[in-house]
Amino acid sequence: WSLANTKKSGNEILGTLGNFSAIIGKAKSRKSFYVNIAVSTALKEDSVLGRFSSDLPSDKNEVLYFDTEQGKYHVQLAVKRICTQIKEPEPKNLHTYYLRSLTPSERLEFIENEILSNDKVGFVIIDGIKDLVTSINDEEQATMIVSKLLKWTEERNIHIVTVLHQNKSDTNARGHIGTELVNKAETVLEVAKSENDSNISIVTPLQCRNPEPEVFAFEINEFGIPKMAENFELRTETKKNRFDVSDLEDFKKYEVLTEVFINGAEFGYKQLETQIKLASKKQLGKALANNSITSLIADCKNNGWLLQEKPRGAYTLGTFDEDEFSTEDVCEAEKFHKNN
Repeated sequence: WSLANTKKSGNEILGTLGNFSAIIGKAKSRKSFYVNIAVSTALKEDSVLGRFSSDLPSDKNEVLYFDTEQGKYHVQLAVKRICTQIKEPEPKNLHTYYLRSLTPSERLEFIENEILSNDKVGFVIIDGIKDLVTSINDEEQATMIVSKLLKWTEERNIHIVTVLHQNKSDTNARGHIGTELVNKAETVLEVAKSENDSNISIVTPLQCRNPEPEVFAFEINEFGIPKMAENFELRTETKKNRFDVSDLEDFKKYEVLTEVFINGAEFGYKQLETQIKLASKKQLGKALANNSITSLIADCKNNGWLLQEKPRGAYTLGTFDEDEFSTEDVCEAEKFHKNN
C-alpha cells in the first residue's frame, strides 16, 4: 500500500507483500485510528482520504484484523468506522478478531492458524504485538515473534502491520521486541499527537527501506472518522515559534539564498525547498516549515533575488540593489560573500 505525494508526482510505498511494517506511538496518540485507515485502504478499490491506495491481487485481497487490547465493544466501533470509511456495511473480505481474553501463547497460536489456513489473505493487522509475549524485554521471545513475522510474510506473500507502544520516557519502541521489530521492519511510522493542537495526530517516517513518504497528519471528524489534517504544519506551529516572512529583514532573506547557492548554480523547486530548510537552520537558527519556505520563495522572486526563467524551470540566484540596504547591511553582505 502507498501514500500519494503532495509536493511531487507519484506515490511512496508504505508496505509491500512479503514484508511487515511497524506503527509506534505513545498511548492515546490515535494509533488505532491510523490502523483503521490502513484497513480501509486494503479493502477499498479506490483511494482512501484522497491519498492512500492499495493494489492487493484479486486472489489475495482478504484482510485479517487482530486486536489484542480492546474489548468487544471498542473493536466493533473500530469496524464500524472502517465500514463507514469505505461505505460498505458488511465487507466480505474483512475478518476481525478481538483476542484480549486469550493468553499470549493462545493469541499467537490463533493468529498463526488464521494466517496459514486462508490462502486468500494478503493484508494482516496485529494491533498489540506485545501481547503475543509474556515479557517485552525477553530476547528469546522477541526473536521468536519477529522470526514468525518474517516467516509468515515471506511464505504466504502477505504484508503484516504491527502496532506497538513507545517508551514513556523517549520515542523508542518499547522493550527488546520493539528493537527487533524496528530492525527488521520494511517501514516504521510514528504516530504522535501534536503538542500545540491535540486534535491533530502527525505521522512521521522513522525508518524506511523504500524512499520515505511525506510527513502527514490526520484528525477525527464529527462522526468519529479519520480525515486528513490540511495545513497541519501551520496549524501546529506555536505563535511564539511561527515564522512570518514579513518580519525577516531583507538582508537576512538574501543571506539565506546566498547560503543555498553555495551548493549549486541552480535548483528545481523540491531541491530548493530542501536547501532553504538547511540554510535557514544555519542562518536563522531554525529550519523553516514548508509553508514558510513557500512564502520566502515567493517574496524573493518578487524582489528579483530569486530568478526563474520559465514556469517550472530551475531557480537561480539574482542580485540585489545595494541602495535598498543600509550601509551596515551592504558591508555584512560583502563580508559574507568574501568568506564563502
